[in-house]
Amino acid sequence: MAAFGDVKGETMRFDIPNLPEGTDALRANVRAFLAGYDWGPAVRARSWMGFDRGFSRELGKRGWIGMVWPKEYGGHERSGLERTVVLEELLAQGAPVGAHWIGDRQSGPLILRLGTEEQKRRILPGIAAGELAFCIGLSEPDSGSDLASLRTKAERTNEGWKINGRKIWTTFAHLSDYMIALVRTSPAPEGGSRHAGLSQFLVDLRTPGITIRPIKDMLGEESFNEVTFDDVLLPADALLGREGAGWEQATAELAFERSGPDRVLSSFPALSAGIDAVGPEAAVPIGRLVARLNTLRGMSLSVAGMLEQGQSPAREAALVKDVGNSFEQHLPEAIRALLEPEDTPPALRALLHDLVQLSPTFSLRGGTREILRGIIARELGLR
Repeated sequence: MAAFGDVKGETMRFDIPNLPEGTDALRANVRAFLAGYDWGPAVRARSWMGFDRGFSRELGKRGWIGMVWPKEYGGHERSGLERTVVLEELLAQGAPVGAHWIGDRQSGPLILRLGTEEQKRRILPGIAAGELAFCIGLSEPDSGSDLASLRTKAERTNEGWKINGRKIWTTFAHLSDYMIALVRTSPAPEGGSRHAGLSQFLVDLRTPGITIRPIKDMLGEESFNEVTFDDVLLPADALLGREGAGWEQATAELAFERSGPDRVLSSFPALSAGIDAVGPEAAVPIGRLVARLNTLRGMSLSVAGMLEQGQSPAREAALVKDVGNSFEQHLPEAIRALLEPEDTPPALRALLHDLVQLSPTFSLRGGTREILRGIIARELGLR
């Protein structure tokens, strides 16, 4: 694929990599496994927000979690592009992968890159087996996407660290075992960057002093949470990475969160079911949706290829999330507009009902559109 844009000498390219040999067989294997499940629309609409520890453990047994990690930490030393193939198949079926999704997608890779040897050996095999669930402690009340204004603090003690503060919109906190939390460990320097003085911690959510309050969404469900820390004492080795480098660590981690097929395929079950339900007169609008999806999939694969090569495609990942979220949010309404209510199969009607209410969150999780477009503009030298 050619260069996407060229501003002030900065170029975004989306060159689609060749998939490794054997991925066709891998894809067929995953499809055969998933054929043994018959999830209803309530599960399929939630896609990677569906939480099922038993299903995650089954994926762990097949080596489909922690696929790219070293074997010594429970991984399988396969390529990132092979992992992408597995993710695409899981998302296409609307499989309930939430119990391991965050750990496999970003928390595990962060620990692998920055964790101590003890942290790696203690945590990573559990993620790869589908046994440990993670959540991310970033947003705070009154801060939104302005993470530099966060107020949760960690203070040194004789035993380690004491944390006080609150996190909000924390996905799966009430169901998870661990949180990676971004907190302030020292004041920002006068006249310096507000991002200085932030650090990340590996928090066992069973630690005394942690209160988790679920927040209901538009469907009346409780996937988001407010997490309060009241004099929470963490051991010294709970620090993840380097003290004061939390901002750089967290932003690097977001490249994994923003570019994957989950930013393109969250609504895919509606397209799949819609194609079966519409008549031949809908061939043109359906073709346009499929063409958009194919382009977005190529962009996501391109970013996966860059990550595989050790690059840091921050702007490309931000763009994939921005345009991918727009597509995901548009898709349920587009399918619904092609069908008369009386002609819509009940399962598809239920799927669209839930997706229409869930889709507004797609452009919030992992960074709002405004934040993403600011990243793209900065990377292109426009601000």
